[in-house]
Order: sequence, then structure tokens, then C-alpha cells
Amino acid sequence: MSAIEPTARPSAAPRARARAHVYSRQPEPVYFPEAEEVPETNRHLELRTALYLILKRELASVATVGSDQFVYWDPTTSKKRLAPDAFVRLGMPHRVFRTWKTWLHGAPDVGVEIVSESDEGEPDWDEKLERYRAAGIRELVRFHPDDRERPIRVWDALDGDLVERAPDDPDLRVCEALGLWWTVVEDPSIGPMLRLSRDREGRELLPTPVEAEAQAREAEAKVREVNQKLEAEVKALQAELAQAKGTRRARRRSRG
Repeated sequence: MSAIEPTARPSAAPRARARAHVYSRQPEPVYFPEAEEVPETNRHLELRTALYLILKRELASVATVGSDQFVYWDPTTSKKRLAPDAFVRLGMPHRVFRTWKTWLHGAPDVGVEIVSESDEGEPDWDEKLERYRAAGIRELVRFHPDDRERPIRVWDALDGDLVERAPDDPDLRVCEALGLWWTVVEDPSIGPMLRLSRDREGRELLPTPVEAEAQAREAEAKVREVNQKLEAEVKALQAELAQAKGTRRARRRSRG
């Protein structure tokens, strides 16, 4: 029996070029708004602005800081968004931005919500909490300036959930992401303010820009005061030396 010659496989047919179809409309990209008109009290504005400036002054070289900009976490819709009163993303120096998209820049490490009368038209807290969880916020702080018993509440991201720290947690107010401590300071003009400190007791406050300038001026004044005292002491010593030399010369002349 003769061997059967293998049949050659036909080469693959060339792929047809895509046709230029006619469409009923142009594609519409997802629009991500930069801002939204919402009411805000002067007190709330001052509280969040002060915190933003404190964070920016301290962290600008190592983190990007935002305040009231939209944070988006789903590239398919603009409806999934947050507008924290302050937030911090570590690992990138501060820069100007319009909106924050987590799929491009990563989720913020810290988010802050300051309770205000202007929150009446906002989603309730449970819904906000779910949004922060979905956005991937690592650490969330809620500050209620009118709550004297529990002004500060903190949530941490744990196993895909946001879990609140217990009120009796001895380290309730530590900011794990920043290595600092949250504290409340009474301001004479606007009342309780949310601040950050280097120590648990709140003695080493991170200064506001105004406070930092005042501290710098005070330090310069002390340096000038010390220099003036040193100059006065040097002049006094020089005068004593000159007087002593004059006395010795007079004694020599009298002996001669």
C-alpha cells in the first residue's frame, strides 16, 4: 500500500480591515465635575482651611494635600465621588490639581470630615462611610466641633472594611498614617479646632502658617536680644581692660 501524502493546510485567510462605520452620534466620555455649589458656613470654611494649611505646611515635601476637591474612585461614572474637608496622599510632593482620581493617583491615606450645619443636604453618615470604604481610604477622621464628649472619631481600613476605633482605645487619636496625634484646641474666635500634634498630650502642635511666622519672629527677636547682651558684655569687658591698662601705666609713671 502506498503511503498517503499529507495534505497541505491552507494558509490563514488575511484579516479583513475594519470598516469605517457610520454612527448615530459621537462617543461621549465620562465627565468628572471639578466642583459643585454647596452651602458652607464661615466657621466650617475656617476650620477646614486651617487644617489644610497646617497639613500642607508640614507635609508638602512628602505628600499631596487636598481640601474639598472631588475624589473619584470609579472611572466609569462621575456619581461615585467624595469631597473630604481634607485629605492626604503620601509619597508624592504637593502639587496643584482639580480633581483626584484614585485609578491614576491612588487612594488618599487620610481623609477628614468636619461636621457642620451645612451637612444637612449631604448624604447621611452611613452612606458617606460606605463611600470612603469604596474609595479605599486608609484612615478616616470625623471631627464634630460641638460634641464635647466625643469630638474625634476614627476609622481604619481593615480587610476591605472601615472599622471604627473603640472610644476607650488608648491610642484613639493617633494618626497612624502620618505618625502624629489628633487633638482639639479651643480657638477664641471659632471655638474647638481640629489640630495635629507631635505628642500624645497635644503640647507640640503643628503650627498654622500665621503661628509659624509669629514663632519665627519671636525666635529672631530672642537671637537679637542675646546678641545685644553679648555685645554689651564685650564692650563692658573692653572698657574694664582699657581702664586696667590705664591704671598700670599711671603707676609706672609715678614710680619712674
